[in-house]
Amino acid sequence: MCRNIRTLFNFEPPASEDEIRAASLQFVRKLSGFNAPSKINQAAFDEAVEQVSAAAEKLIRSLVTLAPPKDREIERARAAALSAKRFA
Repeated sequence: MCRNIRTLFNFEPPASEDEIRAASLQFVRKLSGFNAPSKINQAAFDEAVEQVSAAAEKLIRSLVTLAPPKDREIERARAAALSAKRFA
């Protein structure tokens, strides 16, 4: 599951709320051990996702770097090449 969490900082265009939420969901899934929580745990699970998402967004928006932003398409192509090499 953690392999699905990608770096979101210093990209052009910046990470969207949906990307941050998706990473937060993966993080909470990993911590809880639930891919989909039971009805009794759904509220706690959803609250955790919201809190992690808020903290992640605050972190990403407040970080500062002097490095130029990375291009999403170039990084995506690089990851695909590494994956093809690894699983070929």
